[in-house]
Amino acid sequence: MAFHGAGWWAYISHDEKNERPTISRALLYRVWEFARPYRLKTIALIFTILLITALTLLSPLLLRQLIDVAIPEKDMTRLTLLAFSMVAIPLVNGLIGIWQRKLNSEIGEGVIYDLRRGLYAHMQRMSLRFFTETRTGELMSRLNNDVIGAQRAVSETIVTIVTNIIFLIGSLAIMFALEWRLTLLGLAILPLFVLPARRIGRRLRTLHRQSLEHNAEMNATMNETLNVSGAMLVKLFGREKQELARFGKDAAMVRNIGVQQAVVSRTFFMMLGVVGAVGTAVVYWVGGYMAIADALTVGTIVALGAYLTQVYSPLMALTNAPVEFAQSMVSFERVFEVLDIPVEIQEKPEAAVLEVVDGRVQFQNVSFSYQKDGERVGLAEVARLGGGGDREAYLKRGKERQAEGDPKGGQNGQSANEHPLEDMGDLSAAELTPEKRYALQDISFTIEPGQLVALVGPSGAGKTTITYLLPRLYDPTDGRILIDGRDLKDVTLASLADNIGMVTQESYLFYDTIRANLLYARPQASEADMVAAAKAANIHDFVMSLPDRYDTVVGERGYRLSGGERQRIAIARVVLKNPRILVLDEATSHLDSVSEALIQEALQHIMQGRSSLVIAHRLSTILAADNILVMDKGRLVEQGKHEELLAQGGLYATLYETQFKPVEVSMEIGD
Repeated sequence: MAFHGAGWWAYISHDEKNERPTISRALLYRVWEFARPYRLKTIALIFTILLITALTLLSPLLLRQLIDVAIPEKDMTRLTLLAFSMVAIPLVNGLIGIWQRKLNSEIGEGVIYDLRRGLYAHMQRMSLRFFTETRTGELMSRLNNDVIGAQRAVSETIVTIVTNIIFLIGSLAIMFALEWRLTLLGLAILPLFVLPARRIGRRLRTLHRQSLEHNAEMNATMNETLNVSGAMLVKLFGREKQELARFGKDAAMVRNIGVQQAVVSRTFFMMLGVVGAVGTAVVYWVGGYMAIADALTVGTIVALGAYLTQVYSPLMALTNAPVEFAQSMVSFERVFEVLDIPVEIQEKPEAAVLEVVDGRVQFQNVSFSYQKDGERVGLAEVARLGGGGDREAYLKRGKERQAEGDPKGGQNGQSANEHPLEDMGDLSAAELTPEKRYALQDISFTIEPGQLVALVGPSGAGKTTITYLLPRLYDPTDGRILIDGRDLKDVTLASLADNIGMVTQESYLFYDTIRANLLYARPQASEADMVAAAKAANIHDFVMSLPDRYDTVVGERGYRLSGGERQRIAIARVVLKNPRILVLDEATSHLDSVSEALIQEALQHIMQGRSSLVIAHRLSTILAADNILVMDKGRLVEQGKHEELLAQGGLYATLYETQFKPVEVSMEIGD
């Protein structure tokens, strides 16, 4: 029996009560916009479908000629020609099929390339707010699962539907022309198998949903426990056996469901085979009776039987075609959801390029909130086709850990049935949305060219937020920020990035060589420039002591290096960039005294001649600052030099006595 489709799933009926998506004209138009560059190949693809269908439909007619004409008339010439045709048709069909497959792949892979590139480019333009409100796993899913689903919609679902329609129309036309009564008789038995097929379809759908859920559990466990931080946590708490047991449980469920799917799907194939056998038997029995009565030729009966076996599969597939097509469009909807998220950090068309920068920085009445007027900036959690939402999966996994005594499962002895999110389903959006909270309120200060300005204040005062606003990782909610008198919103993002260098407290390195991580700042830099930057950051001697030197791979997130070594490489990377304005978090308290001394010396080199905004943790940096900004609860409460602020007896004086002075004394003792 020939199957004109992508697989058994195309032939089962979906549960009408669940997940029947709708498609709109606007969605179809957007899909066509992605397919438009491949319209000539699409026309050629349809042409190959017509050719293959015509050749396939020709084969039963050859049998009819063989039985009714060539053999009875003992026509050897006709017999030879028919035999040759029976070989030539599959050969030509196969060659055209290769061309069709090539066209189909070029269209599908082209669409997936365009979608992935468009998604990645759009995500690259998102603000930092987008990434803080979106789980990395969801981004990866949009770039992989949903894009592949969209590709299948173009290269498989649509092609299958078109192929089935053309083949069915051609087959039925020929069958009715040969003998309309036998054709109707053969089709009459099909409804008898629809109900059982729907029941099997629902069972397969349930198994598919469960398979997706347990696969999601496995992926979540691997994602959480096979990265550096997760693996470390598992080992520190001695949870290897428990995590293995949880992973094994889900893996076993996937295995068992796979076996059930194989059995149930085979049952479906058996039913489809029975449909074909019954239909063929009825046609042969009635047709044989008609042939005995000289009302029909034997060749016609054989041809009708051959056509009938080829008709059932596409006919059953097309009964579900509208739902299949709508389901395939869901992936496009999810892709378009990402592309429709507005870019928060916009670059004006007339934005100017920052070329020669003096380094004068001004914050004018700047206020900022991480909330964006109640709008969701990140990607919403989705319940994927045939499976539940991600929230349910996380709740389930948390309850399992909690039930096993894992501290990650809950808090303060909370039972597995008392998860605080469980009772949030009936709350309105207004009740769930907290009151808007400002991280910064009415901040104004100026950094003159070449000045070192230190940011101090208790945790949560807004220091890091200020450093995020200067390179325009976020835009102020109110007020404006200027460089050399130009609003950041009036300059190009590329030139802004070229003139601002940032070293964060957590230095991130790619899983690559030291050379690649350094040259990320300036790919065109020479070897001499890279070495000079490494020397300035006091990391060159360490690198040269390694077996592979600058070609040493640093490992995941740079974990093959110590914290001090990672930070010095990050500093060298910024030195190589050679920015005019420097933003850094001078967090060195967690490092040993040798690493800290090397980093402090490197920072002194890099800050010379540059406008620097530093979150200061050392008294030496504060004393060297041209201006000290004292932050508290999002407000600039004091500013001035060290002696001036001490004389005021305010927050800075308190911080000096409780934080900076004791730390400095302990470091001096340690030295």
